[in-house]
Amino acid sequence: MDALKSVFKFMVASTLIVGGVLLGGTVFAAKKIDSFGDKLQGKIHR
Repeated sequence: MDALKSVFKFMVASTLIVGGVLLGGTVFAAKKIDSFGDKLQGKIHR
């Protein structure tokens, strides 16, 4: 039973870590795309 609990805790921790990394990567990519869009819009409207 202890082994099952430790495996479950590891799975939960791994899921939270991977989810955090994916969320952070998504936010970072969205900010980069937004900044590129702002630069492109600035070039178009000159």
